[in-house]
Amino acid sequence: MWTRHHKKKKYGRLALPAITIAFLSYFGYHSVHGDYGLKAGQQFDRLKAARSAELDKLVKQRTQLEKEVSLLSDGSLDEDIIDEKARYQLNMSRPDEIVIFNTYF
Repeated sequence: MWTRHHKKKKYGRLALPAITIAFLSYFGYHSVHGDYGLKAGQQFDRLKAARSAELDKLVKQRTQLEKEVSLLSDGSLDEDIIDEKARYQLNMSRPDEIVIFNTYF
């Protein structure tokens, strides 16, 4: 009966830990720097805060425009508002007036 004896290799014991370290390093790196990692989450939060500030500004602007439109509606036509809008659009004024432009934007 023949028996085979294999000589144990020094590097054979390091293969499994090396593969494990490589695997953990790859996923560890991408959990921080990847598309869905921690840094991407922080950037998303900053973008979300900027967009919500922009949304608040646009909502405020829209309410102002809706208020102006309601003043120009048929039920409550105000001659002063119509006069003001016409002068602003045509860029005209009377000689005895002082014009101060108040922009909403």
